[in-house]
Amino acid sequence: MASVKAFPTIKSIRSFVIGGVGSGGDYHNVKGGHWLIDSPISTPCSRWEKYRASRTSWGINVLGSFFVEIEASDGTVGFATGFGGPPACWLVHQHFERFLIGEDPRNTNHLFEQMYRASMFYGRKGLPVAVISVIDLALWDLLGKIRGEPVYKLIGGNTKDRIDFYCTGPDPPAAKKMGFWGAKVPLPYCPEEGHVGLKKNVEFLRKHRESVGPDFPLMVDCYMSLNVPYTIEIAKACEDLNINWWEECLSPDDTDGFEQIKRAHPTIKFTTGEHEYSRYGFRKLIEGRNLDIIQPDVMWLGGMTELLRVAAMASAYDIPVVPHASGPYSYHFVISQPNTPFQEYLANSPDGKSVLPVFGDLFVDEPIPTNGFLTAADLDKPGFGLTLNPVARAKLVPSTYLLAIPTNSLPPPVCEEKKEVNGVNGRHVEGELAGKAKA
Repeated sequence: MASVKAFPTIKSIRSFVIGGVGSGGDYHNVKGGHWLIDSPISTPCSRWEKYRASRTSWGINVLGSFFVEIEASDGTVGFATGFGGPPACWLVHQHFERFLIGEDPRNTNHLFEQMYRASMFYGRKGLPVAVISVIDLALWDLLGKIRGEPVYKLIGGNTKDRIDFYCTGPDPPAAKKMGFWGAKVPLPYCPEEGHVGLKKNVEFLRKHRESVGPDFPLMVDCYMSLNVPYTIEIAKACEDLNINWWEECLSPDDTDGFEQIKRAHPTIKFTTGEHEYSRYGFRKLIEGRNLDIIQPDVMWLGGMTELLRVAAMASAYDIPVVPHASGPYSYHFVISQPNTPFQEYLANSPDGKSVLPVFGDLFVDEPIPTNGFLTAADLDKPGFGLTLNPVARAKLVPSTYLLAIPTNSLPPPVCEEKKEVNGVNGRHVEGELAGKAKA
């Protein structure tokens, strides 16, 4: 009987902060003037006027991008990018690394469960799960490279020959011209701007509808900034505009709110999910059947391992899964799954009128849609098919610089009572002070 071939184990894990702006997995860490941060966009902080002009004013890019490399015992290196900056690197090495070194990288379910459950006391959502996501993606990249296969072949093979894209950006006519099947625009004004803001929102969307004609699909991204009454009101005011869907209208935690807006508008499509985490978070979104599409971000919700679980859950309810952005990490997922009808492209050019790599100059060969689509052949490289740009490599700051304890730190302060006793050891002084306190 033939024996099973030995498989490489995880030898080391390295993490880096990506210096500068415009590279890596933090979509919002871009230069000033970019449409994504400096155009009118309703956000959870838009209720305060001083935070309306720019999304960086309230810190949307405060974490920045980071990069993870996982090296196997045979020298193969898998890598991935995401957002999290220095705090992400700290979590990688101070917590999650212990579950990885010496392990079989094929055990993705086991490794995810250990990292997720070990961080439950401070995680479950947000940054800790986003860090796990990037580690998980690096593991899948490593597996694909060891096996000489693209990731989509490891998770079921292709269910379609091409991926069709819609474009999120500021200019629907440009999206239409570039070959995308539809366009999604950010809503500019928040509920706190009152009836005047509502009217301006409707006029804004009407202008976009007129610019692309009645049949080109148009979607609206509300970025967690609305509430139930406002959503019901604006959806009603825009009924004649044929909005294809309203996205992320409510706080990610207001799952009951989606039931209310769907009850008010049963024939209008509502979507959400990019800021939800893990299968536990998505369970309630899915089982309520109040959403027409769910939109997890594979770099945030727990990586490819957890996204596959969420997709399986959604497929049992016939709810399509359309990932939020995430470039090639999403493309490999979408082409492999039966309930993923299309994919989002987040316009990375400053004016949103051209197609650029999602991760900036981090990779030299990131696949990008041409004429609004990609094919399976565009993804046929080992792992996620990405090659680190030597120029970008120079911008990677090793986390060893971040984790090292300074050697020139100041000595601890000495209280006045200690200064008065020379040549007496600390224990004696402390005893004397304790005696004084009792007296």
